[in-house]
Amino acid sequence: MLGSPGRRSSPTAPTREDYYRVLADCLPDDALTVTCLGNASYLWARVRDRPENFYVEDAMGLALPLALGLAVAQPGRKVVGVEGDGGLLMHMGVLITVGAVAPGNLTVLLINNRVHAGSGGQPLTNQNLDLADLARSARWARTENIEDPKGFRTAFRSALEEDGPSFLALESKPDVQVVVPPEPLNPVVTKQRFMKAIGASQYVSSTFGQGRMVEPTSS
Repeated sequence: MLGSPGRRSSPTAPTREDYYRVLADCLPDDALTVTCLGNASYLWARVRDRPENFYVEDAMGLALPLALGLAVAQPGRKVVGVEGDGGLLMHMGVLITVGAVAPGNLTVLLINNRVHAGSGGQPLTNQNLDLADLARSARWARTENIEDPKGFRTAFRSALEEDGPSFLALESKPDVQVVVPPEPLNPVVTKQRFMKAIGASQYVSSTFGQGRMVEPTSS
């Protein structure tokens, strides 16, 4: 189900929110989501804010590496990473790493709008790059170019049922106007809330490298 590589996003292409509504409807309750900086996080917070969301702030291109780590550390949960095409171009080596590690519980949604939306909508350097094809060459189990929310619903449900990793490139129109989240995202609060949701141990630091891990409490 591969679309035409290199085609610029059409003004009539679906919006990021169109895909997010489907994601919110199909996402398992215990699944973990990692969204990249900017509208990817702000809009997801508006559509479905939950403790199991990790909103990456001011770290372009690092949503996918974090999602990979979570998929390995939390093999009993489905992990969904949302990355932008511009962000992925900054850290393309992660495609190779995911292909090598091959976590079966990881699904990556690439917002394929062919611009750097977070910095004003500058076009990507290479408009003919098929990122789903690159993921396939890196030995991802499933890669598809998706053109509409209906196709996304079908592909995403299949990705949840089958072993991954899965890479779904979502044809989207650029959204350069900043979305306002329901409340300002605080990275520290996001981290602490997320760690509690997954039952992660906390690292308590002290001087001279004598930090220690502390198991989470039920409170």
